[in-house]
Amino acid sequence: MLRVWSDVLTSADVREVTLLGLLDLSAAFDCVNHDILLHGLAVACGLTNIAFEWIRSFLTDHMQQVSYCNRLSLIQHVLFAVPQGSVLGPLLYVLYIAELEHGLRLHTYADDCQVYLNTSVEDVPLAVSKFAAYVAEINAWLSACRLRLNVAKSQLLWLGLSQLVDRVDCHDVLVLGTGVGHCSRPRCCHRP
Repeated sequence: MLRVWSDVLTSADVREVTLLGLLDLSAAFDCVNHDILLHGLAVACGLTNIAFEWIRSFLTDHMQQVSYCNRLSLIQHVLFAVPQGSVLGPLLYVLYIAELEHGLRLHTYADDCQVYLNTSVEDVPLAVSKFAAYVAEINAWLSACRLRLNVAKSQLLWLGLSQLVDRVDCHDVLVLGTGVGHCSRPRCCHRP
């Protein structure tokens, strides 16, 4: 988050505002596809032999069954998810989404994703359409990796010097056909 804040302050220094999108991914750790992850580890990370087999055995050959009202479901193979609460789970998730990169500034930490861009107040409408287009690209990439962007829980913030943020006349942003909620009171940084 320090990187994001540093970029916001740098933008404020040159009299720009920042549109920050806090993207919500639905059940991100539970949606990691083992085949896609293992392929990525082998191809992009070059993981082979014993290390690859160790990770594969960590992820695969798990079964689950649900008990409800003294009745048991059928036993099912677990084909998705990285173990939450493990040391390796968040690292594997970060490697799973490592290829997610676009022209906007993007910051990820575990399953939190922030995307942002800087603009002059005069260019806000253009920046908003550019932002919406990049989120659509991000959504397409996420869908290809079996992850789901929850637009209804995502939020937008305008950040910058208070006198500039007050001039922003574009708080309704349409992303993927849905109006994304914005903070009712923009966050501002006060700089001398």
